[in-house]
Amino acid sequence: MLAYVFPGQGAQKKGMGEGLFDEFKDLTAQADRILGYSIKRLCLEDPDSELNKTQFTQPALYTVSALSYFKKVMDSGSRVDFVAGHSLGEYNALLAAGAYDFATGLKLVQKRGELMSRAAGGGMAAVIGLSENKLAEVLQEYKLDRIDIANLNSPHQIVISGAKADMDHAMKVLESHKDVTMCIPLRTSGAFHSRHMEDAAREFEAFLENFTFQSLRIPVISNVHARRYRPTEIKHNLVQQITSSVKWTESIRYLMGLGVQEYEEVGPGRVLTDLIARIRTEASPLIVDEPEVVEESVAESVNEELIESAAQIPSVLESTTMEASGAEPPAPVPSAEYHILPSSLGSIEFRRDYNLKYAYMTGAMYRGIASKEMVVRMGQAGMMGFFGAGGLKLPQIADAIQYIQRELSQGQSYGMNLVHNPTEPEIEEQTVDLFLQSGVRVMEAAAFMNITPALVKYRAKGLTRDVHGRIVSSKKIIAKVSRPEVAEAFLSPAPERIITKLREENKITPEEALMLREMPVADDICAEADSGGHTDGAVAYALMPAIIKLRDEMMEKYRYHKKIRIGAAGGIGTPDAISAALTLGADFIVTGSINQCTVEAGTSDEAKDLLQQMNVQDTEYAPAGDMFEMGARVQVLKKGLFFPARSNKLYDLYRQYNSIDEIDEKTKAQIQDKYFKRSFESVYDMVRTRYPQIVEKAERNPKYKMAMIFRWYFSYSTRLALQGDPENKVDYQIHCGPALGAFNQWVKGTELEQWRNRRVDEIAEKLMVETAALLNQRYKSFSKLSETDDIAMENSRSTQEVY
Repeated sequence: MLAYVFPGQGAQKKGMGEGLFDEFKDLTAQADRILGYSIKRLCLEDPDSELNKTQFTQPALYTVSALSYFKKVMDSGSRVDFVAGHSLGEYNALLAAGAYDFATGLKLVQKRGELMSRAAGGGMAAVIGLSENKLAEVLQEYKLDRIDIANLNSPHQIVISGAKADMDHAMKVLESHKDVTMCIPLRTSGAFHSRHMEDAAREFEAFLENFTFQSLRIPVISNVHARRYRPTEIKHNLVQQITSSVKWTESIRYLMGLGVQEYEEVGPGRVLTDLIARIRTEASPLIVDEPEVVEESVAESVNEELIESAAQIPSVLESTTMEASGAEPPAPVPSAEYHILPSSLGSIEFRRDYNLKYAYMTGAMYRGIASKEMVVRMGQAGMMGFFGAGGLKLPQIADAIQYIQRELSQGQSYGMNLVHNPTEPEIEEQTVDLFLQSGVRVMEAAAFMNITPALVKYRAKGLTRDVHGRIVSSKKIIAKVSRPEVAEAFLSPAPERIITKLREENKITPEEALMLREMPVADDICAEADSGGHTDGAVAYALMPAIIKLRDEMMEKYRYHKKIRIGAAGGIGTPDAISAALTLGADFIVTGSINQCTVEAGTSDEAKDLLQQMNVQDTEYAPAGDMFEMGARVQVLKKGLFFPARSNKLYDLYRQYNSIDEIDEKTKAQIQDKYFKRSFESVYDMVRTRYPQIVEKAERNPKYKMAMIFRWYFSYSTRLALQGDPENKVDYQIHCGPALGAFNQWVKGTELEQWRNRRVDEIAEKLMVETAALLNQRYKSFSKLSETDDIAMENSRSTQEVY
């Protein structure tokens, strides 16, 4: 569930709203007429230093937050379940819920700011370190009974308010208290949210008599009660709010108890985002047994309308509230022309669940080629990347997690990759344990042929029930699949035998076992067509419809309450490819090969130089080193390299012979001299030193020993490419699909032709923007063709009627 939150006074800053005033010219002009001055000039330039004066601050913040909300609705059409605002921000929450139109809200805020600005001689201060109860005890102990608690911002950040002389005394007392970390005076002209605002509240109550309000279409959380508004209490709450405490901590705890997991701050700054992160860390959900709120004559929720067209301006922009005085209502804002936006591509719910700007992610490339720097760059740009943990040691993975978590702020997304390891399942479980200990919330499962205990354990540890008894997952699994039977396994609940085994080993609880039986293993599925690395060479046009149909069948079979989204990967390197995937029904996009040829990719400059030159035909299939005996394949770069031919030769020899001794001398010499550049004996020494557990089996089974020796070449060739060994360039193993060749052709002649100019987030942005432009162009072309056909048909019909 999602809540929008709107900031209050203190979030203002010079320059806020840049770009919004020009985009919403009619609303900006309307604001200028109501206020009697230029709102754009005040916010962007503040020439007279008035932005921090309450009578100017409140209308400015309301306007910028309102325009930010309208912009968000137009760009994304996100479904929102609740709205709340901190003090002044509650007026924006009521606007979003349809209580009144933009102009009416601005008039209310203008009057509120004017009345509150008159209250001089007071002050406010933030006290950090004490809980509400402890602060109340200190105030009582030192007889500071004229000090009021104004804002309960987080469990240990509370704002007090009072007359200036009382505040000066209180500050001295609190600053000397052993548990107070800081006591910070706030730059306000009065003692807001205290008994000293009673005159302002009475005048505002009289002013409100001239207004009527509409029913709320989205639940609004009240600052006064920290509960949702009831149908008849809008005026009462707005009056009380001026003198009452802002119960922000309790409001968020209440939303947490209702099952809200995602919070988006709408307006300037991120003050509320930081406060909410603190509340969620320091406080538990508030579970309240309350009667259901029933609105009178409530229209259908605007949420459903918004997701129909991301560009449609909601009806809250229209005049829904009129002053009783009979003044002419402001003209409604004209609807925007339908237009596909980059942020409206793919699934709205997917973007919301993962807190993404676009339904776009970068997939993992093994051994850290999808580097920690790549993941951070994507997260900071509002998208998500997966770190390539496959083939790395646990300390390396742990180091990457720490780096990513340190560099990304609260709410910025990232994921870690888990590659199936059929020969060493204990590595899977150790990696999952590290993810759980480190608080990794999103995992990409790749190359799995079936469900393993490690996957089920990770799944179990993210499951809880909300207040309605529905199962929700705080830890997400996105499974990459290229076969319907594997997709079916991830779309089904965990196998009973694995659940039973984990219970017997006390690795999951009885409640977790029950919940596992009601949920699919994966939250989302990425259908991977022909791609770099492990691939089945699937064709996207056949794979995507099959996986989507299977998803629908499994949703119906198990009656899951939350939709499983289907993404597309493989062959995606141009806007044309993305538009095709979206047309096929993809909810999100995952790119791979194109990101290997960027500044952030964790491979050598020599490998990137080769990748930059490739075209769509310059790849080949080779055996997968980690699944050599099973015959699994990877797609690799072919142009200028011998690795594809040499690795396939090794696999052919493995299939043909039962031991190295059976191979003819000429071939053995060629492999040792040209491929390995060392003897089989020296290779075997290295292998058994690194993997002592294989020695006994290798000595008993000559074919297994041959496989271990041949597998060494795959590890060796990967290291050569990662390190950029110039002496052995022909043996580079570089996983890559034709998507990069297509991308190279697309950017040819631009600054992105050179990989040193390629940044992973900038590529993502360019691809999504160009995809939206391409789809707009094509739909416009289709529309014209349709109009031409209609005219031709009409002319034909007219001609027939004449004759």
